[in-house]
Amino acid sequence: MAGTGDVVHCRLRGGNAHAGRGAAGFLTETFNRVRAAGATGQLVVRADSGFYNRHVVDACVRADVRFSITAKLHKGGIHTAIAAIDESDWVPIPYFLDGAAVAETTYQPFGAKGRPCRLIVRRVRPTPGSQLALFAEFSYHAFITDRAGAMLTLEADHRQHAEIENTIRDLKYGVGLNHLPSGRFGANAAWLSLNVIAHNLARWTSRIGLGETVIATDTIRRHHLAMPGRLTRSARRRTLHLPQRWPWADAFDTCLANLRAVVLVT
Repeated sequence: MAGTGDVVHCRLRGGNAHAGRGAAGFLTETFNRVRAAGATGQLVVRADSGFYNRHVVDACVRADVRFSITAKLHKGGIHTAIAAIDESDWVPIPYFLDGAAVAETTYQPFGAKGRPCRLIVRRVRPTPGSQLALFAEFSYHAFITDRAGAMLTLEADHRQHAEIENTIRDLKYGVGLNHLPSGRFGANAAWLSLNVIAHNLARWTSRIGLGETVIATDTIRRHHLAMPGRLTRSARRRTLHLPQRWPWADAFDTCLANLRAVVLVT
């Protein structure tokens, strides 16, 4: 997903697939498609722990793409690295939980074959009812990155990767991806592609036509596409009756004019 909420690439996988299965190849395809579409700036991958594996990092390095990936806190080296951070290195940050702070260290993930990189860690005091180890004072959230920049800036930016959940929700409940229609893989793959096209068209409509950053697809459908009306027949003539005080009439006219003014470049 791009920072604009557009889906730049999709792939349907068979069976109950783990999030990281085929992730490296998927990212390579995505990088190629984005650059073929004209992207010239520095690309950055922000991902959750499902993409935390060596092959994903290697794919990013080969494609000259910066990465920021949530680390899995397995017992072992990463716990040792976090525990070795000096107390004076923790920098308090504004957060919805009290006592939140961020620090960083250098870490080599994935054993001897991994690449040394920055490990940025956020710690927070556990919420009531959290299941932590006995006497644990903090819960930790870490990510690895090869990006340059201030630690606090990168930490805040990495947290923004959670915005993909809004896109997933829109695909599921705004478009219809929560129900694959067929028992055939090919049909479901086509359904996924059509859902992504519909989602992206809604994103472009909201930005170009309505001047809004993000409007949920179901909101666009309810306000601008599904206009209430009734069809009557009298004297062999059909008449479509539409509401006289439709609240989104002006916005619809503005959106239509803006979209008609778009010049397509081929």
